Amino acid sequence: MLKIYTVTTCSSSKKAKEWLDEHRIEYQEINLLTDNIEKQEFLNMLSLTEEGTGEILSKRSRIYKKIATRLDELSLGELVRFIDENRSVLRRPLIVNDKCLQVGYNEDDIRKFLPRTVRRVEMANASESIRSIALGGKFKIQAS
Repeated sequence: MLKIYTVTTCSSSKKAKEWLDEHRIEYQEINLLTDNIEKQEFLNMLSLTEEGTGEILSKRSRIYKKIATRLDELSLGELVRFIDENRSVLRRPLIVNDKCLQVGYNEDDIRKFLPRTVRRVEMANASESIRSIALGGKFKIQAS
């Protein structure tokens, strides 16, 4: 099941939840600041990053700035403990399923959470719209 880690006052979290609701995608919302989060969940997030901690940690937060110089020295266990004890250091929303992680709200990137069948239908509809515009003379392709 899709999980979305949010903070109540975060506008990006609100936009992501609205998009998920609009596309009828079931999710479990987890409040980063108040809900119980197992350390395994933080490990899972880290395992899904492409660039490591820099991808999920907010470099603008005061807490991050205090530890940034020592971040590379932390063991994995210490890093997870640090994140658990300082959850406001995490960027948000964090949207996670068993295969991928999205950090923040991006209308194009969030589409990866649509079921494949829905993405295929939307792609076919978009292609048909482009063909219709091109053949209807409303759109001209110019050679350079």
